[in-house]
Amino acid sequence: MATAPELDAKSALDDFRAEARAWLAANFPASLKGKDNSLSALEGPHDATEDETAWTRAMGEKGWGVPSWPAAYGGGGLDRQQVRVLQEEMGRIGAWNPIGGMGVMMFGPTLLEYGSEEQKLEHIPSIAKSEVRWCQGYSEPGAGSDLASLQTFAEDMVDHYIVNGQKTWTSGGQWADKCFALVRTDKSQKHAGISFLLIDMTAPGVEVKPIRMISGQSPFCETFFTNVKVPKGNLVGQEGQGWAIGTRLLQHERNSLSGGSGAARMFAGKALGQLAKEYRGANDDGKVSDSDLRMRIVKHEMDQRAFMLTLRRAAMEAKSNQGPSAATSIMKNVGARLTQDRAELSVEIMGMAGLGWEGEGFSETELTQTRTWLWGKAVSIYGGSTEIQNNVIAKRILGMLDHQ
Repeated sequence: MATAPELDAKSALDDFRAEARAWLAANFPASLKGKDNSLSALEGPHDATEDETAWTRAMGEKGWGVPSWPAAYGGGGLDRQQVRVLQEEMGRIGAWNPIGGMGVMMFGPTLLEYGSEEQKLEHIPSIAKSEVRWCQGYSEPGAGSDLASLQTFAEDMVDHYIVNGQKTWTSGGQWADKCFALVRTDKSQKHAGISFLLIDMTAPGVEVKPIRMISGQSPFCETFFTNVKVPKGNLVGQEGQGWAIGTRLLQHERNSLSGGSGAARMFAGKALGQLAKEYRGANDDGKVSDSDLRMRIVKHEMDQRAFMLTLRRAAMEAKSNQGPSAATSIMKNVGARLTQDRAELSVEIMGMAGLGWEGEGFSETELTQTRTWLWGKAVSIYGGSTEIQNNVIAKRILGMLDHQ
């Protein structure tokens, strides 16, 4: 029999469900049902419709774009159960979260842990309302997997820094307003000489050059800093603390890439079974005619569902343990494999129709699939390559040590 406190908690949660349902009914435009455009925050800007703009504004003002972030900084201030209820109610009507991007995925959660009160008040509300785009300044031409070898240098000028150097693979750099970057403030120490700095992308001396990928898109940039002046107040934490802050941020990134937006992209589009019936045909029982292909589709969908359930469990554990753990490396690797497997299966199902680049002989869906397949080659590299994640798993989860 339920106790009085349990009954009170259930009643309060029921009240919140009713509140969420009423608010969503009043604010979510019916025209946007099922038209999830949340990934646009991770890609380039687009011409938002009037309804998209209104929905983004409403979610931002309510704080429900980042529902678990503190209300004092523009978040929803909801607890774990309330967040789950909100997600259930949004799913019930086909609503989606329009607030995203690197500010939500990586920088915001990290700043909430390491930032000063002034920095939180300055930056978190604009992230919560999707008013500012952030990009990540980590990798350099000579510092990829060995990120700690970075050489971008921030020279101490008493009341500000002067930053010189180059970053590469800066996702969304050409559209970003601000950049969270790892820079060197001490050349005599490798890891302990790194600091975490916030840089205005519109500041004099910042230059970006988009990098065109094999998929035809240019989501990444080379970013150059030439005598860029950065206020001392833009230093997060202390000098030399950048490596600890930066690696914590990467855990948030991997958590987002393996779940959230990564999963949304991974499983977007038609179900593989439906696609196979369209391109390969169905037998008299209405099943995919190719029995071997049918078996591989079933196996992939089983793996996908098991992965999504594991992500849900990991998300619950992360909230109870004060943030993501090294287990995000496992999720990142599994998510990357599933993404690539799905793309390969889709191309195989479509045959030659899934290999088109341009021309009237291909539908828009087929051309998109080709680019999706090519884009998928990057998922086992960005956010930390599969090999790097294997090292993290071996050392931090399995307790295996390097043998010299």
